[in-house]
Amino acid sequence: MKNYSTKSLLAVLMMLFISFAHAQEEDSESTSDDTEVKKKKFTWGGSADVYYRANIGAPNGGENGQTPNTSFANGNGFSIGMANLILSYEGKKVGAVADLVFGPRGVDAVFGSLQWDIDGDGTADLGNSSQVVNQLYVYWNVSDRVTLTFGNFNTFLGYEVISPTGNFNYSTSYMFSYGPFSHTGLKMDWAVSDDFSLLLAVMNDNDFTNFNPENTYTLGAQLAYKDIYLNFLYGYQFQVDLTTGFDITDSFYLGLNATYFEDRDSDASFYGVAIYPQLQISDPFALGFRAEYFAEGEGGVGAIGGYDANGDANAFEFTLTGNYAIGDLMIIPEFRIDTTSEDTFLNNDLESTGSLASFLVAAVYKF
Repeated sequence: MKNYSTKSLLAVLMMLFISFAHAQEEDSESTSDDTEVKKKKFTWGGSADVYYRANIGAPNGGENGQTPNTSFANGNGFSIGMANLILSYEGKKVGAVADLVFGPRGVDAVFGSLQWDIDGDGTADLGNSSQVVNQLYVYWNVSDRVTLTFGNFNTFLGYEVISPTGNFNYSTSYMFSYGPFSHTGLKMDWAVSDDFSLLLAVMNDNDFTNFNPENTYTLGAQLAYKDIYLNFLYGYQFQVDLTTGFDITDSFYLGLNATYFEDRDSDASFYGVAIYPQLQISDPFALGFRAEYFAEGEGGVGAIGGYDANGDANAFEFTLTGNYAIGDLMIIPEFRIDTTSEDTFLNNDLESTGSLASFLVAAVYKF
């Protein structure tokens, strides 16, 4: 998507956003300035997480140390995750959010904000002052059912999120790790009815969070019915993603995520599916499982690391996780096995193998 046709489409979409928002505002109940001032409030929150991780039957640390090739939880021994600070100023109609991250998990989360060599002279032209910014956006509640968000926001695709407080498992899946983390642009959330909602977005290419160095754009959409979310991205990269979850009983929950991704320039692709059954065993303790199948084609995005003659490979990942709550502190023991179609790991004898087992225990505090 580029040149005249893309710019024309973006201009039309921007005009539609503004026209729709204006119409919604005229239909909504007006609010006096005094009420707006009284409604405003400043809030803050966040989290801190640390963990211990070790391989089972494979080297830990050193030049032969290895971890699953997914995001986060990639340290050996005692490691830190990130400190997360979320600041928000909220009014009845307008507000702003600044979400800041510090530490290794935070650095991995905002990789799109790294320094860029725009002119190709070997020197970074953009500093890294924004490397701690996970999200930074303003919003306008046009009506009770329509909200416009402008800025840098985390992706609406997928089952998992960046913050460990939003996930049952501490380590993350292949599908989440190689999909987008964040977008910068303009999005509209419209609650069409109590059960049905629509999201439309115009954004930079995936994870280009500071600005748009290539002057190319991505369109995003989400169709939601109750707890079923069908997500789309269309640009240089195309992705369709299904996310849902159901309470089977009062104590048993089942989540599902399926996705397909394609780079339209290289034809590299990946697809996968994962289930997330979770059982609340007692008030403080729950047990969950993630079973994921992930496959890459045409060399994919480098997630598996080894490929056959056609550039194809696949992986199965099984993660058993416990959540034990002590007030606002969550203790998370986890056992994980990754198996790949190609021999991409090493055992203790430094022989190539297609599997890696690992164990971790994390502590996540939410404030």
